[in-house]
Amino acid sequence: MDWSNSLFEKRGGKLISKIRVFLEQNGFSVCTRIARMLGMRVNSVRVFFVYTTFVTILGGPILYFIAAILQTFIDMVYRKRPSVFDL
Repeated sequence: MDWSNSLFEKRGGKLISKIRVFLEQNGFSVCTRIARMLGMRVNSVRVFFVYTTFVTILGGPILYFIAAILQTFIDMVYRKRPSVFDL
């Protein structure tokens, strides 16, 4: 896609264009540097970052729901029963 003719450029969004260029020049080289240091392919490093992002975002709520379900089951097993001496 040709970003030079984008909607932001037509509306005078020079600041957005500068931010985009800055991120492209400085941000995208992170995976390349890591891949070079580890002797891996850049694509493998990028895929690893995508997967770890999904695991991080989805891991918290999943662990929370598992803990809530376990707590409910534990409460069902160890619920307070009336004592024989309370009769």
